[in-house]
Amino acid sequence: MAEQAGDISFLQFTNVKKTYDHKNLVVKDFNLDVAQGEFITLLGPSGSGKTTCLMMLAGFEDVTSGEILINGRSVTSIAPYARNIGMVFQQYALFPHMTIRENLAYPLKIRKQPKAQIRAKVDEYLALVELQDFGNRYPGQLSGGQRQRVALARALIFAPDIVLMDEPLGALDKKLREQMQFEIKRLHEQLGFTVIYVTHDQTEALTMSDRIAVFNNGIVQQCAPPHVLYERPANLFVADFIGESNKLKGVIASVADDTVSVRLDDGAQVSTLRANCSEIGLPTTVSVRPEKLTFTDRLGSAGNQVKARFITRHYVGEYIRYHFQTADGTELVVKNLNDSSAPQLSAQDEVALAWLPQDSQALDRQDVPTTL
Repeated sequence: MAEQAGDISFLQFTNVKKTYDHKNLVVKDFNLDVAQGEFITLLGPSGSGKTTCLMMLAGFEDVTSGEILINGRSVTSIAPYARNIGMVFQQYALFPHMTIRENLAYPLKIRKQPKAQIRAKVDEYLALVELQDFGNRYPGQLSGGQRQRVALARALIFAPDIVLMDEPLGALDKKLREQMQFEIKRLHEQLGFTVIYVTHDQTEALTMSDRIAVFNNGIVQQCAPPHVLYERPANLFVADFIGESNKLKGVIASVADDTVSVRLDDGAQVSTLRANCSEIGLPTTVSVRPEKLTFTDRLGSAGNQVKARFITRHYVGEYIRYHFQTADGTELVVKNLNDSSAPQLSAQDEVALAWLPQDSQALDRQDVPTTL
């Protein structure tokens, strides 16, 4: 993994804003420092501003205000071709009338590199993406995964400062998509290039990234390493968008350092970590992941407890999803490994569900940004 951003300010977005109609901001105030060699993912729903930020960095969209710097130099007014940035698109963007070798040679030819050097580079990158036997084929003769590897090699072959990837795996099926995730990470770790990656796929972002910037409504809600986003979401939008979250509504009853006591709407009182709310009497939502919920006979008296009635279960292979409902109508999901510990329940069975205080957070119910 690269050094944390801030140690080396290789790429900087400073107070970047973007509007198309001079009235509504698509990107409202984007600030980000990226370390050289870091893999940063811009994640969010459609229309949240992530692709617009990528296009401004590439030079395909103008910056309304603010500044983008690479290696300390502003590129805001520099033409796209002069920014030394590689791009990988969802639809490959390969030249169909050129062979794979010719596609890879193209960015080197337009940079007027010597023919012998071009041949050597093309051989090197064909081997790097394990397509050395496919150089004389045309893109239409390759599978989707092979074409995406060619597109990746072409984006890397001229040694760009930064590689931008805009939903590069969106056209692939699930199995091939997972294979390409590991392929991209292998090349990233081997070559050490800086990546700005755009996706709306949470699992993809969690699997590949050093840090993830979660966008919504033109604003970055949180930028952090994957485990921090998942375990300690900054607000309800992040808790909901990254993975799955059970949400229990209540009111803050007391505050002690980093923990709060919450009186839930069904009358139960629970202890949880404090996130972005701390005032006694304010409404809050306790967020707890489905895999953190369990049955009280396994946790004893160590954790929080709520009573709920069993509704149904769904078999998902390696785990089973149990669906419950509390007395006030709150729906809860428990993920349990599909092994001998999986409980056998009948409809309407009442059980006590439990979790440890450190496995949940109290989040401000009023601080919920809306999607576009």
